[in-house]
Amino acid sequence: GEEGEEEDLVIEYRPPVSKDWVSYGSEKEIAEEAFGETRPKKVFKIARPRREFGAPVNFSDRDVKDVKDGYVECTPYDDKNFSLHLLELDKATQAIATWTDCSSQTDWKYPRNAVTQYQPREFTEEEKEKLSNSKEVHVFIEGTIPRFELALQQNEIVDVFYDDWLALASDDATFGSKSDGNLKEYQSFTDLQFSKDKTITCIDWHPNLKGVIAVACSERLTFDQRVDNASKTLMMPSLILIWSFTDPIHPQLLLEAPDDIFSFQFNPSDPNIIAGGCINGQVVLWDISQYFDRLKNPRSGGKLKQTSMNALPGFEDENALAIPIIRYCAVSSIENSHHMAITDIQWLPDHLEINRLGIPVYNKHGDCSQILTCAGDSCVMVWDTRAPKTTQPPLDAKKQDLTGPLGIPTTFKHLDLSWKPVLKVSLPKPDTNGEFAPLKVSIKERQGDKAHVQKQIEQLEREAAGGGLRRESTMGGFGLRSRSAKDQKPLEGVTTKFFISTEDGEVAYADMKIEKDADSGKLTSPKPSWYSALHGGPVHTLQRSFFFKDILLCVGGWTFSILKEGVQLGPLLQSCCSQKKYTAAHW
Repeated sequence: GEEGEEEDLVIEYRPPVSKDWVSYGSEKEIAEEAFGETRPKKVFKIARPRREFGAPVNFSDRDVKDVKDGYVECTPYDDKNFSLHLLELDKATQAIATWTDCSSQTDWKYPRNAVTQYQPREFTEEEKEKLSNSKEVHVFIEGTIPRFELALQQNEIVDVFYDDWLALASDDATFGSKSDGNLKEYQSFTDLQFSKDKTITCIDWHPNLKGVIAVACSERLTFDQRVDNASKTLMMPSLILIWSFTDPIHPQLLLEAPDDIFSFQFNPSDPNIIAGGCINGQVVLWDISQYFDRLKNPRSGGKLKQTSMNALPGFEDENALAIPIIRYCAVSSIENSHHMAITDIQWLPDHLEINRLGIPVYNKHGDCSQILTCAGDSCVMVWDTRAPKTTQPPLDAKKQDLTGPLGIPTTFKHLDLSWKPVLKVSLPKPDTNGEFAPLKVSIKERQGDKAHVQKQIEQLEREAAGGGLRRESTMGGFGLRSRSAKDQKPLEGVTTKFFISTEDGEVAYADMKIEKDADSGKLTSPKPSWYSALHGGPVHTLQRSFFFKDILLCVGGWTFSILKEGVQLGPLLQSCCSQKKYTAAHW
């Protein structure tokens, strides 16, 4: 009953009733603070002649002493009537919370498809029977069964998850133990007189004889040191040492050069012929046919004739008398050679040759007779080792065996000091006034690979046999007379384009075909069609793959890259920077 009464209670609103005002004396304080007028107001009138309004005013400096009372100093003073002292001060501080509105939205930039399947999908019986009787499925299975069987056999034979690099050494292996994975020196070749304290500039293996290697040595001198010690450097012999694995103490042959050799290569078709490039830009040729038996049987090689020993200074050691010193057969004309050190030299393959217009033609002689060189003077040159038409008729075989003074073979007597390049390709930069300084050169054609031009070669040989053309007698694979240019037909499918690497870390793609300039009408070499600065240092390795001719390995500075011929967007693969500079590389 009480709860029901409380629910029925209603509160009525009664407005407030005003009360009478009671004075507590505050109106007197308000009256005292009120402001009132106690004296009559003063009126001031300021007048000025009307003509002075808007008149120009001139300001000037004036001395204070010129006018009496011109300077009045108002010094500050302490007025006691207005000195107020702060006796008491009440202050209050209230901290109020600061409200901040923030919002964040996550943008998911990588959407992924997520699917959850609770029940597997299966074909119906009709679909299974239809697929099992389908001809396409039977053909597919018959074609894939051999590959599956081969893959299963390889998985059983070879561990596909085996890490070769990790297996080179164990974690707890120490240097010198049986499980040591460090590379060890197998054999060293050092001659105390000819190669000690010298720099190795180039190495090349003998194409036919196993265990025979040639090494070019030069003095450890900078360019400034070579200039300062020019007279002393000229007296030091520049040699190429040919070593055999059977005798790591004494070299088998010594090839004398007019200056330090920076690159050389054996002739692939006749290894008795060696071509080299000097630091002064000249191309040198050697003929070691007389010493082939010594290289083939190094242990039986005894003391041979030293015809050139007495003519060379610095060879007074009696132990060196048993080592033959072979003087170069021919050297190019210094006026027509490179103006800087030859950094790369290559023999062109035996199935082609380059004429004076840069066009590849068939080489009917079937031997490597042309040389490709490059140097830092922005030039790539092609040299021909055969004699021009103006030479005398071929000598008899007996006369060819004769040697000249100092025991020098007369194989390339027609080239000595008068040798000129057949083709000279300049390499200016296409977009600037600068020039490339090539270090390495690479062409697509290689020795022994002529399947792409085999049909054309067979046709040209049939035409030559039908026309009664006679192949001239050769010595060591080199004819003494070159054929007429009218008989030369260009080889289809052989490209004349080549890659070069430079000292500035650039790789360029150029063509050696001579073109006619549209403005001047002169025959000039075209500018490189593409180049790119891929590396941060000199590119000293430019090598094509042994399996794919259009894939190149390019190494320079702190990185290496893999290029593909025809792709000008950039390298297929480029490594990150290593901790130290790369100095050599090989496929």
